[in-house]
Amino acid sequence: MSEEQRNDEWDSLWQEYSKSLENWKTLFEQIQTASNDMQSKFDAVWKKATVESSAETMKLFGENWQKAMNEAGIKSFKDFSENWQKSLNDANIATFKQFAENWQRILSSSGLEQMQAYGEMMKQFAETWKTMWPKSH
Repeated sequence: MSEEQRNDEWDSLWQEYSKSLENWKTLFEQIQTASNDMQSKFDAVWKKATVESSAETMKLFGENWQKAMNEAGIKSFKDFSENWQKSLNDANIATFKQFAENWQRILSSSGLEQMQAYGEMMKQFAETWKTMWPKSH
C-alpha cells in the first residue's frame, strides 16, 4: 500500500469520525433543548395543579401516576414512590412543589451529565487522534 493510499484511508476515517461526532453533538443539543422544554412544561403544569387542586386531588393524581409508572415498569418507581409518600404525609402545596422540583432535578441531571461527559471524552479522542496521526504521517 502506498503512502498516498494510507493517507487517503486516514483522511477518510477522520472525515467519517468527524461527521459522526457532529451528528452526535447535534442530537445531544436537541435532547437538551427538548429536555429543557419538557421540564418547563412540567413545571407549568405542576404549578397550575398545586394552585388549583386540593390535597385530596393531588393525592389521587399521585396514586394514578404511581400506578401508571409501576405498570410501565419504570425502575426509578421505588424512589419516586417513597418521595411521593413523604409529600403526602405533609399534604400541603409547598411540599408537593418541593417534591416536583427535587424529582425533576434528580431524573434530568444524571443522564445528561453522563451524555455530556461521553461527548467531551469522544471530542478529546478526536483531538488526540488528529495530533497523533496527522495527514502527513
